Amino acid sequence: MVIEGYSGSERRLLSYDVRGVARPVASRVCHIVFGRVRRGENGDAAERIERGFIHRPGVVWIGQSVLVLPPRDADELTGRLRSMGVRVVHEPVGISALSLRSFLRLR
Repeated sequence: MVIEGYSGSERRLLSYDVRGVARPVASRVCHIVFGRVRRGENGDAAERIERGFIHRPGVVWIGQSVLVLPPRDADELTGRLRSMGVRVVHEPVGISALSLRSFLRLR
């Protein structure tokens, strides 16, 4: 989660929900939101890191299925998730970067 790198003051609170029976969709949603490491095929040691939305500037993961994002990222994520049949809601929220820091997870 990176607060720095986004100088805009407008942010969106986004919440998504995947039906419990849609496990493959839930897995793909996790890859999109949190990223993943892809290992090479046939025992190849090469790894490729695919960064998720939480690695983008200005994006903060609040908790399970809830993020605060810049408007452009919220629109993009909403489109990608809805195309997979995921229920998504996002609305403008007034919260400062200083207040968002309290939601950062300890690493």
